[in-house]
Amino acid sequence: MLKSLLHLFFPKLCSGCNALLLNNEDVICVKCRHDLPLTYHHLIENNEIISKFYGILPIEYASSMVYFHSKGIAQELIHNLKYRKQQEIGTILGNLYGLELKEPGKLPSIDFIIPTPIHKKRLKERGYNQVTTFCNALSNELQIPIENEVLIRIKHTKTQTKKSKEKRAEMQSNDFEVSYKEYHIGKHFILIDDVITSGATIEACAKALLKIPNSKVSLLSMAYTQS
Repeated sequence: MLKSLLHLFFPKLCSGCNALLLNNEDVICVKCRHDLPLTYHHLIENNEIISKFYGILPIEYASSMVYFHSKGIAQELIHNLKYRKQQEIGTILGNLYGLELKEPGKLPSIDFIIPTPIHKKRLKERGYNQVTTFCNALSNELQIPIENEVLIRIKHTKTQTKKSKEKRAEMQSNDFEVSYKEYHIGKHFILIDDVITSGATIEACAKALLKIPNSKVSLLSMAYTQS
């Protein structure tokens, strides 16, 4: 009774289209789940992300779950996750993608999941890192541990979405550092970000991780913006 009253006065809405959720729907309605612009990168050996970083990063594997389009479902979901504290979106997407990636042959052997870090000032302002719940869900599905303290963001910068790829890369080249232990040496890390656009942020993170002796790096994101 109480639950019904709460739903009456505070109805649950889809985080993708803002439609009223049905009783059997959670966070994202069935239509939005069906309409997610999936990339299928995990099924393509030389996909767009691999090509994007060819000759720039010695990555082992790369994949993104969905395409990021202006005013599309992915943009709405990630905007709600990042700015409206709807962290459960990361959990839903991580669970869905984790089920795909855990199929045999879809993912190479990975030792640690590394979330792309945000600066402690940004963390204090927002209250959370937008990739945390996505990483947690992937970790649970794939049984790969998360390391939150290896990669550190040491510089706080304003949003760079309107800057050129070259300018962003220049500004972020020294934004990250690593703090590793002996058991991290020679390991394979998969670096997780929310959206790959220019690729400058994840490139800077990967280059920092590759300073760990004999390490290998793979890339994965919730969304990918086609250039």
